[in-house]
Amino acid sequence: MTVRIVVLAKQVPDPETPPSQFKIDESTKSVIPPNGIPPVVNGFDLNAVEAARLLRDAGADVEITIMSVGSDFVMDTMKKPLAMGADRLVLVDDAGLGNIDSAGTVKVISTAIHKDGPYDLILGGRQASDWDQAHVIIGLSEVLGLPLVSLVQKLELDDDLMLLQRVISDGYQTISAPLPSVLTITN
Repeated sequence: MTVRIVVLAKQVPDPETPPSQFKIDESTKSVIPPNGIPPVVNGFDLNAVEAARLLRDAGADVEITIMSVGSDFVMDTMKKPLAMGADRLVLVDDAGLGNIDSAGTVKVISTAIHKDGPYDLILGGRQASDWDQAHVIIGLSEVLGLPLVSLVQKLELDDDLMLLQRVISDGYQTISAPLPSVLTITN
């Protein structure tokens, strides 16, 4: 059985960019992207891409789809998960999506998942590096009615069950979860 995995991947400003490079447009109260510094894929989301790829390397039959919502995607940036081993890239690109909040993002992603799915597993990074929040992946599990396991550092597939290591304050816990589920991945 092929396990269909969707990995959420957000394009973000490069977190290594010096703060002095960012400017504010006073009329719109928005950040002007630094000139000449391309965005990157959220590093936490790249951990999720790696987790999906490690399942394949362990012998699981997986199909990995990268999904992102936004506007003004830089294709050289968004192709990185494909270079890491993902099979497909689905971009929901619309100028109106550039400044939507996390609830709007959840709505658009859940619609895209229903249209492109079904999926057995949805992975995302533990948070986004631009606003340091984790609203989208948590909201997505709620909207889709799927179980959520956060802060997963290791996962294995065993038929229609996953064996997971979840980070806790004093180490990790080993738990199992069914397919389909939503997981946040940490390093």
